[in-house]
Amino acid sequence: MTRATETISPELHEYLVAHSAPVDDVLADLAAETERLFPERIGMQIGPEQGTFMTLLTRLAGARDAVEIGTFTGYSSICLARGLPSDGTLLACDISEEWTSVARRYWERAGVADKVTLKLAPALETLRMLPTERRFDMAFIDADKEGYVDYWDELVPRMRPNGVLLVDNTLSNGRVIDPTEISSPVEGIRDFNDRAVADERVELVVLPIGDGLTLARKKE
Repeated sequence: MTRATETISPELHEYLVAHSAPVDDVLADLAAETERLFPERIGMQIGPEQGTFMTLLTRLAGARDAVEIGTFTGYSSICLARGLPSDGTLLACDISEEWTSVARRYWERAGVADKVTLKLAPALETLRMLPTERRFDMAFIDADKEGYVDYWDELVPRMRPNGVLLVDNTLSNGRVIDPTEISSPVEGIRDFNDRAVADERVELVVLPIGDGLTLARKKE
C-alpha cells in the first residue's frame, strides 16, 4: 500500500492500456492519421486511456449536453460524444479548419456527427455568445493554456448542478513545480490551478492521467 500515486513508466503505461477497454479501429486510425499529418502536434491529442476514461465518466454522469474547448482532430470529441445518449449534444469549439476537417470525417465514421456542433471561432467569443439559460452537464477544456482561467470563468456558471468539468494538461509535464519554467503556457496552467482550487463553486481533484487531468464537480 502507498499514499503516493505510482509513477507510470512506458512499460507500465503499455500494460495499463492493454488492460483497459480496447481502442476501436476508428480511434486507432484517427491517432495514426493525426501523427502522419501533424507530427509536431501529436502531443495535442489525448491518450487512449484518457479517452476511455472520458467516455465512461460521461456515461456515469448521465450527461446529455456537453461542450469542448479545443477539438484538434477530434479524438476527445468522439470519446465525449460516445458517452452521450442518442439525443445528446456536444458543442465543439476550435479555430482551425485544417484540424477540424479531419475531425469531421471521423465524427461521421464514428457515427456521432449528428451529436456534434462545431463552432470555428475563438472559444471565448463562442461561450460569451451563448444564451444565458444554456447549461451543460459536461465540459472539457484542452486549448491554449493562457486562456484556461477565462474559459473556466465562462463555463462554471453555465454548468448544471453536479455538472462535470475536465481540464487537460494541468501538470504541464511536471513543469508546474519547476521555478525556472516561466513560459506563458506554464504560467497559464499555474494561474488556472490556483484559480480552480480556490473556487468555492466546485470541488475538484487533479488526476495523474496523461499530462494531468483536473476533474471538478459543480456544487448544487
